[in-house]
Amino acid sequence: CCLARTLAARPGVAQDVALRGLSGQGVTLKAADIAAMRHVTLTVEVEGTSHTYAGVPLSDILARVGAPSGKALKGADLTDVVVVGAKDGYAVALALAETDPLFRKDQIILADQSDGAPMPDGVGPYRLVVEGDQRGARLARMVVSIEVQRLASPPSR
Repeated sequence: CCLARTLAARPGVAQDVALRGLSGQGVTLKAADIAAMRHVTLTVEVEGTSHTYAGVPLSDILARVGAPSGKALKGADLTDVVVVGAKDGYAVALALAETDPLFRKDQIILADQSDGAPMPDGVGPYRLVVEGDQRGARLARMVVSIEVQRLASPPSR
């Protein structure tokens, strides 16, 4: 509620995140959509600096475009990657399995808050946060797109 209003009051801040699934299905998440989703809090230390982020588990966001998860994530799905794109052209890729809590205890979130406040200009309104990373290279800032892609076809027999 409050975060959505705060973001709406900040002119010039891109508030939408474009999602695309394997079948090409697309969903646009608005600030209010993201604010209404289940949030978790992570404290991460990267390169000697610690921050507490609040955001939506990436697995919950990927469910909006039908990405397999849990016990359904197997076989050819294990060649799927998630490409997260930023407003400035930066992009990072994650294995889809990395985003699933049954595969990995460390979480990956789309954060909309840092240290109890909305993301600052030049970082937000959304930042990818990868718990357990030792370097900050995958903490993509100004996230505008999230896409699931398949890297390989299953081998033919």
